[in-house]
Amino acid sequence: MSVKLTKGQGVNLKKDDPNLKRVLIGLGWDPVKGFFGSSNMDIDASVICIDENGRHESVVYYGALSHRSGAIKHYGDNLTGDGDGDDEQIEIRLDKVPANISRLAIIINIYSAYSRHQHFGKVKNCFVRASDLDSGKELVRYDVDGNFNDKTGIFVADLYRHNGEWKFKAIGEGVKVADIQEMVAMKCN
Repeated sequence: MSVKLTKGQGVNLKKDDPNLKRVLIGLGWDPVKGFFGSSNMDIDASVICIDENGRHESVVYYGALSHRSGAIKHYGDNLTGDGDGDDEQIEIRLDKVPANISRLAIIINIYSAYSRHQHFGKVKNCFVRASDLDSGKELVRYDVDGNFNDKTGIFVADLYRHNGEWKFKAIGEGVKVADIQEMVAMKCN
């Protein structure tokens, strides 16, 4: 059974399965339907790779779908948020993440939010989940909650190494940013 987290809670991903190697991070959301139907929102999921000194090592996102090590692979960009289940997915091979990367920050942001006058207050049912890619078993789920009016980015969760184990922590921090680069600057030294 999946562990349900609330903001600030964390869990050891390998506690129940020490041989866990491949994790699928699924992120989903639904644009709020207005008077004229739903407003399409291009929300982008990304992973900021952070080294042991808190510095930005790289970003895996719609414009760079994989990490050079092959450890992280983005499955592609959903431009509307329509449909059920995961809107975007990212595969992480925990056993292949380079040793110098100690944290993987999972983020979402609205593409061209300022020019489209969009923010996460117009989004509902936002979630992140981590599943064992080999068994298909959902390990952890965080239903992102909070007031995100005027917020154009969310630091959703972190995967990080601690004493040789991979941990998952629900973050849920909304920010007002123009793009992914601003989120990288906020998260890293």
